[in-house]
This record gives sequence, C-alpha cells and structure tokens, in this order.
Amino acid sequence: MDTIHVDIVSAEGEIFSGPAKMVFLPAIEGDMGVAPRHAPLLTLLKAGEVRVQTPEGEEQSFFVGGGALEVQPTLVSVLADTAVRAKDLDEAAALAAKQKAEEALSGQLDKITQAEALAELQRALAQIRMIQNLRKPRG
Repeated sequence: MDTIHVDIVSAEGEIFSGPAKMVFLPAIEGDMGVAPRHAPLLTLLKAGEVRVQTPEGEEQSFFVGGGALEVQPTLVSVLADTAVRAKDLDEAAALAAKQKAEEALSGQLDKITQAEALAELQRALAQIRMIQNLRKPRG
C-alpha cells in the first residue's frame, strides 16, 4: 500500500507523526490534498483544518493556526504556528478570542495592533468553523 509520512509540529512540540494515504491542508492559495509521490512543494498555511487519512481508513483532524508546509514525494511536514487535535479544541475559548479581537478592532488601533487583531480574529473564526464542521456527520 502506498503511504506518505506526515509530521505535524508546532512550537509546543510534535502533535502527529505517522503514515497516511492522503492529507488535506488549508494552503494559503486554497485547500489542497497531498497523496503519496506528490511533487515537491513549499507553501504557507492559513488557519484551518488539517485532515490525515490513515492507511487503516481512519481520519484524524487537527487545527493549525497557520504556518508552513513542505511536501516531498514520501514526506509531508507541517510546521504550524499553533496546532491542536480537533478533539481538544475549546469552543468557549475560541468564542472568547473572537469577541476580544472584535472589541480590539472596534477601537482606535495602530496598524500593527490592527493586523494582530485581524489575524487573531481569523484564527478564532477558523476554529469555530472547524468545531461546527466536526459536529456534522461526514458521509
């Protein structure tokens, strides 16, 4: 069976390492899928869901807050700003981060603070979307 090795790491440490039949990622240019023997690629990731289909047919989901992706024919490396297993996402914390970012954006901010607040808002919204999508049955 053809597989590709996947490593998902963040500053906090490694969150996943193992074989996969397919990996789906939120690339900055749009969502993409990576299969074994994929052409080499370097790109940035936006906040969103990384899905890993294992050789056994199971699917594991992770949230990444952005980062970098390197693809080689036998290896996918995700270097995430932040990474969390989907089951460990905290909806209340994501909603609180969204509200805090929205409040920050409603005030008078310098351009750097505004950019940081917008980035935090995007990460919070991506987490909330992922939590909502995980509640839906996949068919």
